[in-house]
Amino acid sequence: MDQALSGEEYSFGICFAELGESSRRGRRPCVLERAAALPFFENFRRRRICLGEREVRGVVRYATTVLFACFCLGPGALGASSQEPAHYVLGPDDQVKVWALGVEEITDKPLRLDPAGDIDLPLIGKVHAGGLTVDQLKETLTQSFSKDLLDPKISVQIVEFGSQPVSVMGAVNKPGIHQLNGRKTLMEVLSLAEGLRQDAGPRINISRKVEYGPIPLTSAKPDPTGQFSVAEVPVKALMAGVSPADNILISPHDVVTVPVAESVFVMGQVKKPGEVALKENPSISVLQALASAEGYGEAPSPTNARIIRLVPGTSDRKEIPVDLTKIQSGKAEDIAMRANDILVVPPSGPKRAATRAIEAAIQTATGVAIWRRP
Repeated sequence: MDQALSGEEYSFGICFAELGESSRRGRRPCVLERAAALPFFENFRRRRICLGEREVRGVVRYATTVLFACFCLGPGALGASSQEPAHYVLGPDDQVKVWALGVEEITDKPLRLDPAGDIDLPLIGKVHAGGLTVDQLKETLTQSFSKDLLDPKISVQIVEFGSQPVSVMGAVNKPGIHQLNGRKTLMEVLSLAEGLRQDAGPRINISRKVEYGPIPLTSAKPDPTGQFSVAEVPVKALMAGVSPADNILISPHDVVTVPVAESVFVMGQVKKPGEVALKENPSISVLQALASAEGYGEAPSPTNARIIRLVPGTSDRKEIPVDLTKIQSGKAEDIAMRANDILVVPPSGPKRAATRAIEAAIQTATGVAIWRRP
């Protein structure tokens, strides 16, 4: 039987309006705003015909729980998260929470958008959420629930982003799959990966599926399969901000790869043996490489230094004699070292010891080169 709400229920409505609105807006609402919450309780009366008194009392208890949550959690407990981008478009694998005041059948369990972009809700069934923003979905749900509720109060919140993945690989501090969570530029995506490593190369490669359109860069071109658009972005210009056009918007499912910089190796009698990244330059001089290794060690033989260079197209290596003493005195040309060259400064002493030092340097440098590949 349809009965009028008791004074106690109307008093509860006023209290709910005060605390609920204050939680959302951070201030005490006026009388008209408090009265706006009363349709929620009118929904009890409207649905009491089919629910009965016992079920309605259960809804009141449920509303009391919501009120307590608002009181404890403070501002924003009933509204969508302020961190959600207003322009974010929902898609498959995103998860949302939906609240409908007065509808106890809707729980706080997250709803995942299925591959078709739909969610399933009590009373109204399937709703297509894919392609909508949070506000647009809220409006759609409000229209759907208005068939059963008087002035329905709907809230929608994204709890997990899952429909806009982008892969960031290579010489970044946090490689892997990241969610765009709306519109993101190339620099913002690199920030999601916590920036470039020290051994990052001079270029960033971007690959995009053709269904998302060509990459808006002058260097963009189709890959051999015709299924992707690929492009390169110079790291130095991007980081310096001198080429803003390179800081393009990244699309879902793009692959951003930062190759490791090419290197040369300095081994033997130097203070800091190891690899030297070429960064923006395709080569480095012998003296620059020696300076990067912080100079000679305790017992060097600079006149007998060697550059070990891979013969193109083979696995063979050749030795190039280097007299570092003459180069430092300006009596010989400072030789340019190429990627993967090995400069060996042997120890002073017997020739056999120098040969062993060169062999050991080749093995060490080769092992490092294999290990460091991304």
